[in-house]
Amino acid sequence: MPKRLSTITTVWPAGSPGAEAATTPRSDVVDEQAEADGSFSQAVGPFRSYRREVATHDDGSVTETTTYRLSIPWFGWLFAGALRRSLRSRRPEGASSPWWSPPDRLTERQARSLALLAAAGMSATFANTLFTQTSTFVADSFDISERGLGHAGAIVRLGVVIALPFALLADRVGRRRMIVLLAWLTPIVCALGAAATSFPLLVATQTVGRPLGIALALLAAVAAAEEMPRNSRAYAVSVLAMAAGLGAGVAVAALRLTDLGPEGWRLVYLLSLVWLPVAVSLGRHLLETRRFETIHRIGVPINRKRLALIASVALAANMFVAPASYFQNNYLDKVRGYSGGGIALFTLATGTPASLGLVVGGKLADVVGRRRLIAICSPISTICITTAFFVSGPSMWAVSLTGGFMAAMAYPAFAVYRAEMFPTGNRGMANGLVTATALLSGSVGILLVGSLRDQGYSYGSLMACMALGQLTAAFVAYRWYPETAHLELEALNPGDPVISER
Repeated sequence: MPKRLSTITTVWPAGSPGAEAATTPRSDVVDEQAEADGSFSQAVGPFRSYRREVATHDDGSVTETTTYRLSIPWFGWLFAGALRRSLRSRRPEGASSPWWSPPDRLTERQARSLALLAAAGMSATFANTLFTQTSTFVADSFDISERGLGHAGAIVRLGVVIALPFALLADRVGRRRMIVLLAWLTPIVCALGAAATSFPLLVATQTVGRPLGIALALLAAVAAAEEMPRNSRAYAVSVLAMAAGLGAGVAVAALRLTDLGPEGWRLVYLLSLVWLPVAVSLGRHLLETRRFETIHRIGVPINRKRLALIASVALAANMFVAPASYFQNNYLDKVRGYSGGGIALFTLATGTPASLGLVVGGKLADVVGRRRLIAICSPISTICITTAFFVSGPSMWAVSLTGGFMAAMAYPAFAVYRAEMFPTGNRGMANGLVTATALLSGSVGILLVGSLRDQGYSYGSLMACMALGQLTAAFVAYRWYPETAHLELEALNPGDPVISER
């Protein structure tokens, strides 16, 4: 947690709007309350400590001094500059929140929890990305065919059943306990891949390690949804996804290690251990969610209609998403002749800017609604990503960037439904079942593409066929998903007890 206090001192000329506003409580990035000594403290806001003192001088000028300590572990440096600028210049009453901030004003607890869960998401996504990113180099090292590579990818995904007991336990003993446990287990098990003496042994380690990361990611998403106010759940999903992108980015950047030699991929697996400090931080600072702490019903049967609807969208979408992601590196390596460093550069150059779509999409999903965003962004992203398997050179880079950006915009709208449509007592298990469905579907897609590639079919034609699944998912979501923006979780799940907004 940050320990240094930050101070902002501003002198306003006599009679200026700033001088007049300085003497009244502000309500923008922070809700202030007046204290007896004339200073202002935080009523609601993201600061661990906050105080604004105002001094009026004989010439009518006003000096205001704001002293604060931000409560955003791990990612405070990302928001520090924007928050400092917002504290210097007060936004007009009733103005919309800054583009980078949530529609709702978060409390100190909510801001801290979201940051910690995002850090957990980084660790989880590194684990989830690890085998996908290194599979081409591992296959070369052990002399594995594309069909064998496809079978391995499917096997690793079938390990998702390991995530289900953790999801069930999270509904029984709490989100926090399982998240902390998984934050320790995930990097340790994934790192075992560095010592694998055969391809089957490597696959075995990742068949366990990857599902542990999946369980960590899905429980982080559940906990975030339960902590966030009603207008900011999709924003929270976008924050977790951006953090996940950073975790995946570390895995991608680490591919440079594969250029060190035939066994360089082992160093990428060993790098998993850098996420152990996240486990320490979660153990020290993460609190149980308010909704789980509130007395709620346990063991209530899952709403099968809702589960079937959400799972069907996940099933259809992952028939395309999983093979497109899994075989991208192989396509760049075998068809386009990219090196490990070239693949890393392509992935980072097209994926990192595209992550800005998460910010835009998360905000729009909370402000204008989820279904409209899905209907517009998902088809465009599918077409662009498919096109990337037909073209080369700058065109491939351009459509990959566009497709990634549009997919990122649609992602928060898709993903937030998994937590919103189920009550507290079975939210974890329902999310586990949907995630398992998605991964099993992805396994089928990977097996199909891998087998047909060995028969001579091109990547482009195969991805064009698989894209029908993603387009179907977008249609089903737009046609039958309810609009959930601006509604409390308890309004969507009437059996749950209502909790206070703060």
